[in-house]
Amino acid sequence: MQNREIILASSSPRRKMLLDQIGLIFAVDSAGDRVESGVTEYQKDPVSFVTKISLLKASTVAPRHPDALIIAADTIGYLNNRIIGKPQTSEEAREILSMLSGRCHTVITGLTILDTRYQKSVSRSVETEVYFRELTSGEIDAYVKSGEPMDKAGAYAIQGKGAVFIKKICGDFYNVMGMPLYTLAECLREFNFRII
Repeated sequence: MQNREIILASSSPRRKMLLDQIGLIFAVDSAGDRVESGVTEYQKDPVSFVTKISLLKASTVAPRHPDALIIAADTIGYLNNRIIGKPQTSEEAREILSMLSGRCHTVITGLTILDTRYQKSVSRSVETEVYFRELTSGEIDAYVKSGEPMDKAGAYAIQGKGAVFIKKICGDFYNVMGMPLYTLAECLREFNFRII
């Protein structure tokens, strides 16, 4: 099974970097951003929401790869019964960062691996608590002007400048980046594929 083709169904440079980090040989075939539209009925249940989207992403890419393991993931922030995705505008990024300031929020990733040869899939979700310190309006403005928040769920990058806002986390650091590597490895083992 180690010679199976691996496909990452994501254009995220962070997910690509993390798979490179653990030595996976893979190709990228993005499912695109349109997958998430139409899954609004899950928004009251964030775990179901991200897990369903990860499965949809894998299923979208699967027909193009008839003998492969497809890896797909979706990551959101969650606070006060609100799903926090990627900000669409600078103003929305400021609003999100103001909401996270001085509080703990949850980062949830839905992860799916789909074996297109046997039509078997495994989906999991991973949650990490992230504690922000109090942010000043000047810090928020400067961070938004840096551009870093604009393509990140929750409007920050834990592996970038946003790291200085985070007091502590409880859970998987890589989950906050968008790919929980421990859970990924455990899921791959279910397909008799071992990273090490």
